[in-house]
Amino acid sequence: RALARLVVEEAAAAAGGERGRFTLGLSGGSLVELLSRELPPALREARPEAEPAKWVVAFCDERLVPAEHPESTYG
Repeated sequence: RALARLVVEEAAAAAGGERGRFTLGLSGGSLVELLSRELPPALREARPEAEPAKWVVAFCDERLVPAEHPESTYG
C-alpha cells in the first residue's frame, strides 16, 4: 500500500510540472502484480491531479533480452 501511495503522490506532483505527465517504468514480475492490486484503491483516495490519463507507463526489461527469450521478465 505504501508503494502505491508513493506512486500516486509522485504522479500528482508530476502532473503539476512542466510536462504535465507522470512516467513510470515497470520491470515486470511481482511489481506489476502488486501495483495492479494496490493502485486502484490508492487512486480512489488521491487528488485529481494523479489521474492515470496523464501517466505514461513503460515496460522495462533490465535483462536486455527479447520479450520471447526465456529469461525475459515479460513472461
